[in-house]
Amino acid sequence: MKITCIGGGPANLYFAILMKLQDPSHELTVHERDPAGSTYGWGVTYWSPLLDRLRAHDPESADRLRAHSVRWSDGTAHVRGRTTVHHGDEGFGIGRHRLLDLLADRAAGLGVKISYEDEIPAGGPFPEADLLVAGDGVHSAVRTLHREHYGSTLTHGRNRYIWLGTTKVFDSFTFAFVETDHGWIWCYGYAYDTDRSTCVVECAPETWAGLGLDRANEADGRAVLEKLFADVLDGHPLMGRAQPDGSAQWLTFRTLTNHTWHHGNTVLLGDAAHTTHYSIGAGTTLALEDACALAESLRAYGAEEDSAALGAALSAYERRRQSELLHVQSAARHSAQWYENLTRYIDLPPERMFALLGQRHSPLLPYVPPQLYYHLDRAAGQVEALRRLKRWLGPRLARTVHTARAPR
Repeated sequence: MKITCIGGGPANLYFAILMKLQDPSHELTVHERDPAGSTYGWGVTYWSPLLDRLRAHDPESADRLRAHSVRWSDGTAHVRGRTTVHHGDEGFGIGRHRLLDLLADRAAGLGVKISYEDEIPAGGPFPEADLLVAGDGVHSAVRTLHREHYGSTLTHGRNRYIWLGTTKVFDSFTFAFVETDHGWIWCYGYAYDTDRSTCVVECAPETWAGLGLDRANEADGRAVLEKLFADVLDGHPLMGRAQPDGSAQWLTFRTLTNHTWHHGNTVLLGDAAHTTHYSIGAGTTLALEDACALAESLRAYGAEEDSAALGAALSAYERRRQSELLHVQSAARHSAQWYENLTRYIDLPPERMFALLGQRHSPLLPYVPPQLYYHLDRAAGQVEALRRLKRWLGPRLARTVHTARAPR
């Protein structure tokens, strides 16, 4: 097959690797509009099940990823001068720049052509290919060209957030909640290298405006945040990147869904197909899993040898991934809502607040008083009947709420 990939992110690079491993004769080109090594971002997270899946597809990529990642197994929450530690699953962090370098090097070594500073015009024409893979992000130019066909829906969250880096190396996945005269502001911090961590800061729009962060330039806003989080940063600076006009890149999260993921010989991958709120740390994992599923579907339906089978392969990929994403997207919605309703939980004793922070994916939590939910959850861990009831009721409530909110 002749395959053209638009966008040089993790999804397209890993897909190109897998297709070359399936058949070295495939002609694969990845078009990336930015120069090599110019990606913006700090670190990304993933968990050990992803390594297992990647190792089953390409042990070399998985081993390189693990070797260049840092790990943690604890979560730590700081609130009102008290610290709570939760022992959880093993997590990993890796710099986005390093991840892309590892995948690009592996792909190039297999014969994939990676064309940097090569922006494909938004309106086409696109390079001639048997398969066009749109992995060009949430604002995908390829998808936008046929927005109505894909049934794209983009919704914005309420809270403001900003991605920053710091030289403070967190030894666990760290949450810090700070109360101000204008409301609560909080950060998520995790290491991604031996001398760097990601620090995502979030707050309600009223707090953002009250602290003057809506008017401050990037440097002044960063100074405000360094003072607010001085205890957790231990005197280390925050690092950011100003916009061309000197302003800070505060955002509201964009949740993207698409009714269909393919059109003719074009298919969506990664953030071009879907996004899930950053608070569940699944973006990179889902992108790589998309790549695995698409490669598997092309092989299973024989689309690599029979062009007539391409449509069936893309449809099967779409059905599989949309089904697999239902639970994750539900968890992401509820996670975002937990933070948007932080005041519902913040006055609980710290250990209980942190326990419900860990339960923020639950579709039941918004409808049960927090103290009652905490006790029921503890009881469910000990009583099998309650555990079965929680497993049965949660997905049904999630489907009911999702159906009620679906556009008509």
